[in-house]
Amino acid sequence: MKYIEEYDKAKCACGVFGIYNHPEAAMMTYYGLHALQHRGQESAGICTAFKTERENAGQKKFRVHKGFGLVNEVFKEESILHGLRGDSAIGHNRYSTTGSADKRANIQPFYVNYKNGNLALAHNGNLTNTRALRKVLKDDGVLFQTSTDTELILHLTARSKETTVVNQLRDALRQTRGAYSLTVLTDKALIGVRDPSGFRPLAIGKLGNGYVIASETCAFDIINAEYIRDVQNNEMVVIDDETIATGVIKSYPIESGAPAQHKCIFEYVYFARPDSKIYGENVDKVRRRLGIALAREFSLASQTPDDEVVVINVPDSSNTATLGYALENNALGNRSRYEIGLIRNHYIGRTFIQPGQDKRERKVKMKYNVVRGALKGKTVVMVDDSIVRGTTLEELVRLIKSAEPKSIHVRITSPPITHPCKYGMDFPSKKELIANQCDMDIEKIRQKLGVDSLAYLSVDGLLNSSPQGKSEGYCTACFTGNYPIAIEENSAKSDLDA
Repeated sequence: MKYIEEYDKAKCACGVFGIYNHPEAAMMTYYGLHALQHRGQESAGICTAFKTERENAGQKKFRVHKGFGLVNEVFKEESILHGLRGDSAIGHNRYSTTGSADKRANIQPFYVNYKNGNLALAHNGNLTNTRALRKVLKDDGVLFQTSTDTELILHLTARSKETTVVNQLRDALRQTRGAYSLTVLTDKALIGVRDPSGFRPLAIGKLGNGYVIASETCAFDIINAEYIRDVQNNEMVVIDDETIATGVIKSYPIESGAPAQHKCIFEYVYFARPDSKIYGENVDKVRRRLGIALAREFSLASQTPDDEVVVINVPDSSNTATLGYALENNALGNRSRYEIGLIRNHYIGRTFIQPGQDKRERKVKMKYNVVRGALKGKTVVMVDDSIVRGTTLEELVRLIKSAEPKSIHVRITSPPITHPCKYGMDFPSKKELIANQCDMDIEKIRQKLGVDSLAYLSVDGLLNSSPQGKSEGYCTACFTGNYPIAIEENSAKSDLDA
């Protein structure tokens, strides 16, 4: 039995959620995690905090439930959510980027009780000095319970000489490098943190008399919360009872000064849901601009006077970019129209029995079906957001060819992916990327895919289509190899798995 997955896409980073001062905190977190399911499908968890009659020195009782699977699988019994009492909670959807996926101890949120009370933490991102920090702590006698980089933050916080939770957490984070968006739950507060570079998104919302924090604003929509603003890069926000009374969210810097931003641009290309607002901009609008920019760089004209270009998308992440491409290609004087050429089956379920032969081809046919009437005899432009290995796209091209189009042209709304991500997303190794296998030769990639033409959006086109363009500060390492934060030597996903 195997998962049905986007096996020719980079794997999404994790999703985090937090809520403070709401009578149904666990239920709201459950719904929020549902909305963030696209960011991680391996495991899910919720931690809540509630007062007891024997509350000691302001401490609360923390309760955690987590497990492998999708959100509705982990919390399939209604009694589980009813047992997660309390008016504050944090939640996590996981796709592992460090640490083994099959170790139950690695499922977040993590919870500890230390000298300052209770502390629970959920992390989206990837630290880049994990090995060095882990060695220092091991040499100092620390015993690790997980193989994740997230546990380092807990140990560093607990060992800090600072006296308040806020300063202990800041002290810990100043020793780390890399990407982290955190939701942290203490006895008295909900804390949201974004690393100095701001690699991963994190937003703040208002729900009744309470507040919510989430990786994407689509988690606010499902619970009718109002978006307030993003957590800024290099910012720690603290929401507590004083915030509830005054409406003032406390804010603290992580590092001194004003660190440069390096926001992940791939969030706009593929990872984030199109109905979310990240980095202060609607994802749908950015993806439409990507499609428009791609059409301006690589339009396609009708091959004959009777011909009409049919533009189709690969469901679902390239839907809105394809609309932008089709409209702009038409505006440029090329007779073209948007068509639904591929239908995606959303009801396969998480598992299925592997066929005995032609596994990859059958996987694609189980997931996609071609609309033959829309494609037969047509010049077809297939728009997709990215190509990683190229394996799925090869099979999709074969599938489309079965509909007997006149020709097939592929347009990609991002540049060729040439390097793996080190900041919280899981790409294949550099040698597995189709761009590197084909020596960065677009013609070789075209031949491998078996299409009539192939074009990628340029790095400039990608940046100029994003909010504030080049001036805003984006990480493009997966396209350029320019890693803005140093990576420790020999770092790899498997480093912590032993």
